[in-house]
Amino acid sequence: MRWMRFEIDGNISYGIVDGDAVKAVDGNPFEGYQETGKRHAISDVKLLIPVVPKTFYAAGLNYVAHVEEQARLHGREINLPKKADVGYRANNALIAHGETIILPKDVTEKVEYEAELVVVIGKKAKNITEAEALDYVLGYTIGNDLSERSWQKEDRTLWRAKNTDTFSPMGPWIDTDAKLKDMETIVSVNGEEKIRFETNKMLYSVEHYMSTISRYIEIQPGDVLWMGTEGDSPNLKHGDVVEIEITGIGTLSNPIVKKN
Repeated sequence: MRWMRFEIDGNISYGIVDGDAVKAVDGNPFEGYQETGKRHAISDVKLLIPVVPKTFYAAGLNYVAHVEEQARLHGREINLPKKADVGYRANNALIAHGETIILPKDVTEKVEYEAELVVVIGKKAKNITEAEALDYVLGYTIGNDLSERSWQKEDRTLWRAKNTDTFSPMGPWIDTDAKLKDMETIVSVNGEEKIRFETNKMLYSVEHYMSTISRYIEIQPGDVLWMGTEGDSPNLKHGDVVEIEITGIGTLSNPIVKKN
């Protein structure tokens, strides 16, 4: 099943994707729902981010090639993380599939994509084991953790390098049937493939992160956990279009515009 969050005629609703249409529901996938009998062409609705998270968690360096690239970028020795590091992002940065990433006029040339699997939590979870973790997952969507690398080096908290408005595209929907073991991530810029990697080939798994977080924080329905990225990115610029496909889920696409 694929859950879409959309707007039509000024009304925001969840719906179930059915081919090139969406079936509207009363309620939502977290608290319960009923189908309304209304059906809309996807081309006739405004696609929204698939969930507004209560808490926006982000995995730290979680793929080997990305750890190597970040070490090179910052002039450090390569040192693989010895534990799962949990960070946070800001909801103000979230935008939907198809919406425009706006680069502030003072960004440097060091703007990069980070193609990430996004885990959408379906149930409250506290002190769960790794074996139990996936039972608390509603499904998966796709994220692009846009990063201004010069700011990332300057700002200890990453407050603008990662959280500037529009820097976190997420979507297009939540897929409840996608399987971690089957996923591959493919990133293209302006139609040219830049990287592909096994999505689930992480240093620390989805299950490990969820179990770790839940020991200290009760994870809530609608929370999201972005799982990190692999490799490096070309410098992005005004006019580029970034497409991130994760097999079994779909494709997240966003154009880039730089302010004058």
